[in-house]
Amino acid sequence: MELTGRVAAVTGAASGIGRALALDLVSRGAHVAVSDVDEAGLAETVARCEGRGPKVTSALVDVSDRHAVEAWAEQVVREHGRVNLIVNNAGVALVAPIGEMSHEDLEWLVGINFWGVVHGTMAFLPHLKAAGEGHVVNVSSVFGLMAIPSQSAYNAAKFAVRGFTDCLRMELEIERCGVSATTVHPGGIRTNIVRSARIHESLSGDGRDNAAAFDRVARTTPEKAARVILDGVEANKRRVLIGPDARAFDLLARLPAGLVQRVLVAGGRLGVRRAAS
Repeated sequence: MELTGRVAAVTGAASGIGRALALDLVSRGAHVAVSDVDEAGLAETVARCEGRGPKVTSALVDVSDRHAVEAWAEQVVREHGRVNLIVNNAGVALVAPIGEMSHEDLEWLVGINFWGVVHGTMAFLPHLKAAGEGHVVNVSSVFGLMAIPSQSAYNAAKFAVRGFTDCLRMELEIERCGVSATTVHPGGIRTNIVRSARIHESLSGDGRDNAAAFDRVARTTPEKAARVILDGVEANKRRVLIGPDARAFDLLARLPAGLVQRVLVAGGRLGVRRAAS
């Protein structure tokens, strides 16, 4: 899909990949509607996008609230006349063993990372079809390709996003309605997701150490991630892998489950011994 002159909506646009997507979309000549729960960050994104030609609008939206997302979709169409692209990008992180994880934390993560994607897809899909040309982009993760200890909630939500979007893509192709869908699997992206994550006390350690460790392995910038995603939209790709770590996860996920899981278990046990010593 050619993005110039089209209308794109992006959730989680106050920082990270969402902000980079908004800026890249504007640079490609697309009109943009952005949303987030972070009012200050969202205002900064709008300020960076404005003055470049395309129209930019914003709204404070909690993607876990279905009615709020539906109202935003209607607002986008009123303000822009139509919508051609929805990027369901908003996400949060939770690190906790299953036996120690609270139901409240699990529901919080799933409400944003899975139900937020569902709400965005279902709210915008009728408008994309009405426009006669559209695309749904749902952001999963490398943890939507392979399970990792302490990431059960994140794994569950991101695997669900993958299955949901793969099914959506096939249904849209059967329907031949002019709308398509792409599943995105980012690897480590230099965003604030770890700094804002909920981490169980048994795994938290020093928050600064956790953030520093993530920064060392997160090699891909949000700007590069946004570019890869939008190039994938223009090429109508089914699945987009972002970063060398994402490609590695994709290959590892194809190996026998027993082999991969034994390696992860051994690594987990080593980590426990080091923490105890």
